[in-house]
Amino acid sequence: MSPWLLATGDFTTLGGMDRANHALALYLAQHARPVHVVAHRVSPDVATARGVELHLVPRPLDAHLIGAPLLARAAVRQARALGPSAHVLMNGGNGVFGSPIWIHYLHAAYEPDVRASVRSRLSSSAGRQYYLRREREAVMAAPLVICNSRQTADDVARCYGLPASRMHVVYYGSDASSFGPVTAGERRAARAIVEVPGDRLVALFIGALGDRRKGFDLVFDAWRSLASDRTWDVDLLVAGEGAEVAAWRAHASAAGVGDRIRFLGFRKDIATVLAAADVLVHPARYEAYGLGVHEAVCRGIPAIVTGIAGVTERLGPAFQDLIVPSPPTTESLSRALRAWRSDVDGWRARAENVGSILRGRTWDDMSAEIVAAIEEGSPHAA
Repeated sequence: MSPWLLATGDFTTLGGMDRANHALALYLAQHARPVHVVAHRVSPDVATARGVELHLVPRPLDAHLIGAPLLARAAVRQARALGPSAHVLMNGGNGVFGSPIWIHYLHAAYEPDVRASVRSRLSSSAGRQYYLRREREAVMAAPLVICNSRQTADDVARCYGLPASRMHVVYYGSDASSFGPVTAGERRAARAIVEVPGDRLVALFIGALGDRRKGFDLVFDAWRSLASDRTWDVDLLVAGEGAEVAAWRAHASAAGVGDRIRFLGFRKDIATVLAAADVLVHPARYEAYGLGVHEAVCRGIPAIVTGIAGVTERLGPAFQDLIVPSPPTTESLSRALRAWRSDVDGWRARAENVGSILRGRTWDDMSAEIVAAIEEGSPHAA
């Protein structure tokens, strides 16, 4: 059996692309494929899986821009050591040019809007230039580009002129054991954990607060406006961290909505936080897929999401009134929130129906498609 080489920053369950890479590594190990993992961080279940050989790369000062070139060089060295018979899959421009790549986020499709410190803006700009250069070289040289949605494939074609014949769309899977329907008892327990009082309705935002990509500025402005209406009886929970968290806390206090918006910080227990919520709010300006939305719906939680997100391709017409046009605005988000509030039980029922369909596709299903696409094609040209 030919060995595999996977290279990306993290193989964990703490983020969208990390979760997908984690699932693929475990699938390969469980199906008797020797797999070499080049990464900064690896979860214990991947690290101890039979057939997995780790090649850990430092990320100095926890800085992605410093760690990325080290990771790329390590991936190239390992590909050369394994030889031309190995199956190599890189995440974007992580390492080996001329091998199949997996696109979870296309840097060319979105320019981050960073409003934090000057240092943060300079770092973001430098990082973007590095990742764009690597991404272009990787895409143009790849014999196969795996995309996590049709939207991502369209972006690759638009930004790099790649023909459809060199791309293959593979949607993410689901973990039904962790992201299944929320029972009444689980909901009560989850609301106690995140300290939601009584039967108060709760909206949830999940995302990094380091730039404006996830659209929290729009959520904040919508909440400030909605909260001025005494009939608006919904509070907002915010799960995420980043350079702008302190500033948003201050803005909430200054706007008089500090008691209507609560910041939870970074959470590993996303399945639990979702169980406490009544709706997820995700007006992202760019989202190649949107695993948080996917997992919310798997739990039977309706989601308000921008139409540009790849995950909307899987939600169907039932979610039409909760899909925000792109680019999202405070006004369109507020309309979607009021549409949800006017039929809370109905939207939960719709989410439960769609969620049952999403849960039918597992992470193993996703991984099997990727393995078949690569093993039935040509080995990498290192």
